[in-house]
Amino acid sequence: MGKEPQIKYDRSLLGVKYSLGSFPVTRELIQQFTNALGDTNALYTDDEATANTECGSIIAPPTFCNVFISGFERPDIKLEFGDIHLFGGQAIQCLSEVRPGDTLHAETMLKDVYPKTGRSGLMVFVTWETVFRNQHGESVALVDESYVHRNRS
Repeated sequence: MGKEPQIKYDRSLLGVKYSLGSFPVTRELIQQFTNALGDTNALYTDDEATANTECGSIIAPPTFCNVFISGFERPDIKLEFGDIHLFGGQAIQCLSEVRPGDTLHAETMLKDVYPKTGRSGLMVFVTWETVFRNQHGESVALVDESYVHRNRS
């Protein structure tokens, strides 16, 4: 078995938490999100239908935090590899309901950087973990995102 290649990047950023800001959750924002998805689930759209449920009112769909994920400026890890950068995937863990009137605070950290060899050759995966907490400090969502870096040739 060959030795893993040494990937050069700023290792001092591993595990360091960075604030990405606070985001108010409104009924209108939840409605826009469900409309964009075409999701008609009463839990997300109908106050009357949810009034007598455990939730008590509408809640945001499980993938709602995606509204805030796009456009985040994360620290430059100074990765010295690859001239092609691709989105590799995302996993969302819903930990608690998000409701209209909540204010979410997002904090991200560099979770891992690792090489992997595929059919197209060597690739480097960069993974970030973002935690969303509500105004009470309760974690409501955990989002892991991967980005793939590789060379054209």
